[in-house]
Amino acid sequence: MKLLTYLLAYAAVAFLVLGAYLRRRSRASRDAKKLMTESERAGLNEPPSLHPVVDPTRCFGSGACTRACPEGALGVVDGKAMLVNPSACIGHGACQAACPVQALSLVFGTARRGVDIPQVTPEYESNVPGVFIAGELGGMGLIRKTAEQGRQAMAAIRRRVGKHAAPLDVVIVGAGPAGLSAGLSAIHHGLRYALIEQEDSLGGAVYHYPRNKVAMTAPVKLDIVGTMRLGTEVQKEKLLEFWNEVVATTGLEVRFQEKFTGLEARPDGTFEVRTSKGALQTRCVLLALGRRGSPRKLDVPGEESGKVVYRLIDPEQYVGQSVLVVGGGDSAIEAAIALGEQDGGGAVQLAYRGNAFSRVKEQNRLKLAELQRSGRVRVLLGSTVDRIDADQVHLRTAAGIESLTNDQVIVCAGGELPTALLERIGIRFETKFGTA
Repeated sequence: MKLLTYLLAYAAVAFLVLGAYLRRRSRASRDAKKLMTESERAGLNEPPSLHPVVDPTRCFGSGACTRACPEGALGVVDGKAMLVNPSACIGHGACQAACPVQALSLVFGTARRGVDIPQVTPEYESNVPGVFIAGELGGMGLIRKTAEQGRQAMAAIRRRVGKHAAPLDVVIVGAGPAGLSAGLSAIHHGLRYALIEQEDSLGGAVYHYPRNKVAMTAPVKLDIVGTMRLGTEVQKEKLLEFWNEVVATTGLEVRFQEKFTGLEARPDGTFEVRTSKGALQTRCVLLALGRRGSPRKLDVPGEESGKVVYRLIDPEQYVGQSVLVVGGGDSAIEAAIALGEQDGGGAVQLAYRGNAFSRVKEQNRLKLAELQRSGRVRVLLGSTVDRIDADQVHLRTAAGIESLTNDQVIVCAGGELPTALLERIGIRFETKFGTA
């Protein structure tokens, strides 16, 4: 009788625990379905690049992948993991590593939207002999893997030098994780190198993250430095601080504000790399460019003014000023939101040529609407920039030209991908439609 009582008590406890678990699971499934519906309604159901696909025959809905994804791109729906907020996925791959049954694969593109990926060998050499590609341009967004690609590509380049005479053994284009890792390897192997970066800062895509954004990383092996361990989640500022310290302590030379504009193969088997500051002759080239490319410009009078920038780094520097943000994507809206949330006066306007924001995250849409109601942000739909003056900006609208008092202009109109430039060099691309 006593045993039966114990068994009934244990069964009751197990029933309560199971019931609570099933209720949480059901609630999470409903929330994931709601998010997926909102993403589809907003037209945000296409991941930007590298992203996971789930094998439903393997997945049993443990939720490990969703817990490993700080962006909230994954959710468990009806017992199976799904990409419920595709546009939020940044391709760091933590979800794949967390899955206990290997039910996730990382792929490029989707059945509807292909992604162009350059063809490379296992040593990261392109179809143009002597030109190597590593990092984000090759489709890899994970910091650990891009750095490793840069290191391995430089090991392959080391085996090439000496066959042809040139002032440089390698020109490295881009100072993101792949380019910085390659630069350290060049020093390690005693190679004559030049590392050029079109921006005025290092870090690549990480530098353009919003302030305090969390980046996903893992232990990374770097020549000279050793193994980099910053934890699985690290804020943008800490990661950039680490890279700047590496540059300072190793003597790695970075030629900032020098833009890669093309290259040409020479008859002696070397290359002439053309930049915004001249030309460099080298035996090999490593392209560690990002896929963001150069900022897309407005091509209007006054855009060359120093008050025009193409990214928002620190909203606090604009406190008390009249700022115009140009663009209709999430980056533009997030910039307007960050500026509108600052205290200290000033005026924030957001100009977009369309009549509605059709492809933005729902949370950004709601925040922007709230700031509009409070008068902190003024939205000017159906408007384009006509001219930028020292203390004004002139917008072309359906009603004519509207002139605004203005101190600063932030253009968030996307980037011009380097695909065309690379195709002129002769590099071949393969379009991926949901494949690795």
